[in-house]
Amino acid sequence: MKLTHLDENGAAHMVNIGAKPVTQREAVAQSVLTMQPETLRMILDGTVPKGDVFACARIAGIMAAKRTAELIPIESVDIAIEAVSETQVRVVSTLRCSHKTGIEMEALTAATVAALTIYDMCKAVDRGMRIDETLLLHKTGGKSGDYHAEGAAAR
Repeated sequence: MKLTHLDENGAAHMVNIGAKPVTQREAVAQSVLTMQPETLRMILDGTVPKGDVFACARIAGIMAAKRTAELIPIESVDIAIEAVSETQVRVVSTLRCSHKTGIEMEALTAATVAALTIYDMCKAVDRGMRIDETLLLHKTGGKSGDYHAEGAAAR
């Protein structure tokens, strides 16, 4: 497999996307946080001293996606956050745009920054939290077609 951002000598270069058609694109990424059950209970009960953790994380994820995409117009950013067990929270970012190039990096950035925000808001009560399973779940559109991570459920 040839890396498109390297020339024949292995030097980094910008890929010319001038001739690529504009297509509808969607990328979905996730990050999973593992924490103590008491920490998740505080988040869900709204008793974390810093405020509404999930609301702040959603805003941070959206803002991160927008900053990542300063040159690529994003038409839609959705950050879904849910408790998936008594010790885990799953952050899923879904981004959409009509453009010549993908938005996978923006989706990954949004999920990661939302997860980092949850960590930041809860670190005073649980410094042992882990952010795991940050990955691209799927993407659609563009020359390379659709991608679905093995074992990932489509959203």
